[in-house]
Amino acid sequence: MGSTGILKNSTMICAPLMGETVEQMVKEMKQAKAEGSHLLEIRLDHITNFHPHHHLPAILDNKPLPLIILYRPKWDGGLYEGDEHSRLQTLRLAAELGADYIDFELKVASHLIRELKINYQSATKFIVSCHITGTTPSDEELANLAATMRATGADILKVVENVTDITEIARIFHLLSHYQMPVIAYSVGERGLISQLLCPKFGGFLAYGSIKGYSIPGMPSLYSVKHTYKHDLMNSETKVFGLVSKPVSHSKGPILHNPTLRHENFNGVYVPFFVDNLKEFFSTYSGSDFPGFSVGIPYKEAVVEFCDEVHPLAESIGAVNTIIRRPCDGKLIGYNTDCEAAITSIEDALKGTLISGKLFVLVGAGGAGRALAFGAKSRGARILIFDIDFERAKSLASAVLGEARTFEQVINFRPEKGAILANATRSECIHILISAFQLTRKLWGIMGWCLMLFIHLEKQVC
Repeated sequence: MGSTGILKNSTMICAPLMGETVEQMVKEMKQAKAEGSHLLEIRLDHITNFHPHHHLPAILDNKPLPLIILYRPKWDGGLYEGDEHSRLQTLRLAAELGADYIDFELKVASHLIRELKINYQSATKFIVSCHITGTTPSDEELANLAATMRATGADILKVVENVTDITEIARIFHLLSHYQMPVIAYSVGERGLISQLLCPKFGGFLAYGSIKGYSIPGMPSLYSVKHTYKHDLMNSETKVFGLVSKPVSHSKGPILHNPTLRHENFNGVYVPFFVDNLKEFFSTYSGSDFPGFSVGIPYKEAVVEFCDEVHPLAESIGAVNTIIRRPCDGKLIGYNTDCEAAITSIEDALKGTLISGKLFVLVGAGGAGRALAFGAKSRGARILIFDIDFERAKSLASAVLGEARTFEQVINFRPEKGAILANATRSECIHILISAFQLTRKLWGIMGWCLMLFIHLEKQVC
């Protein structure tokens, strides 16, 4: 679907600020505005030696954007360990001073909100929040929880989780898209990242983005929200593509693919999926809203069995790195684009020199390694394979009529002149290869004519 005529969504981006002094908080408020935030969440419990009657007016008087005042106690995941009466008095003061939004825990919200709405006829909006521990409740249970929260007099509901599996986030999306009042709902941690990124698609009231200098697991930066994912261009019709991997935070895919989608005027977004269980993932994210996936470590081989059909090349390689959901019947079709893309890149780097007859030294016999090996075989190269799993190396070597050696032998390996060295291992193996190749340089002086290709899994063309 083209982007022409797409209406901007109403989801706002909020930056959580956790400065330890009022001066730092004021500085961060200005920074967040400059980076594109629409709202600011002020964590009073992070301010050292906080004095409500002195510090709270100073914060409110210097606000460059609407503020959410939050004073989270230790019993609900915050830092405040003082007297509960004093904490609630601080939140009452925030209402008296006309704060834009005040966040209350569900446990204390009911009587406070009614009291504040009677005593302070202001424009302050009240957020009632609930932090869920353990497995995400069912859709019905979440709806019942939301009804309980709404009964407190809340203007906005906020549900925060720490999911153990990415499939649980589908229930968060269901709550966002079906509940008939403003809802903030997301999961913390790396598995929960898509709950922030896709919030605009499902109609959430706000999503969070961190300012430069903050690194919060599961929370994208304001910069990436605004520039990489373009949250303001998302709506309910946005198609979701992404990388299925574990881990996934290393991926450069969103930086590469999202600008391409926009260049083609396609209403789509590309996100990282941290997947623990392939079967559950494809079963949960099965609709037309999810028309295609890239596949990364460690799933390129395992994912083959979850495809309804597999392209002959991918089938012969035994690895899939791209899955398309066929529009006519919803079936998943698996392809392997690693093979041709990687080998063509190598040929381009060789500037016309043929691979045929050359020694192709491959380190790593996983999904990407298999693609490289079959590609090298198709060009007539002689193939030598190293892998931590020697049996896997031997199996691949047999399939491409090559030779296998144990991974430990790579340290003392001396490639012949003109050999092509390709690394298709996980990143933690790189230091071993670098050490080996540095040793090779010292002893043989061959680095000037030996093509070094560190082909990392996270940089494969999908």
